[in-house]
Amino acid sequence: MSPRRLWALWAVLIAATGLSAALGESADGRPGAWATVAVLGLAGLKGALILLDFMELRHAPALWRRGLLGWLAVVLAVLLAATLATTVGRG
Repeated sequence: MSPRRLWALWAVLIAATGLSAALGESADGRPGAWATVAVLGLAGLKGALILLDFMELRHAPALWRRGLLGWLAVVLAVLLAATLATTVGRG
């Protein structure tokens, strides 16, 4: 991976982390559904970038890539479903 790409990915990861933190802070301890979806979406983006580029799975066999990205998607879906179930329950 070129140093330029490495720095660009690092900047995206830092920006996504900052945006996630800002969304969490602006929610005053009770994030709404939109904030939850946004934070989990950013977590998915960060996870995919880390898996593909920093763990170098972009050039790995397709089974490894699909397996780990699928695992990430399942974890995020379960977290989203659990969070939305509690958010909807609060009324």
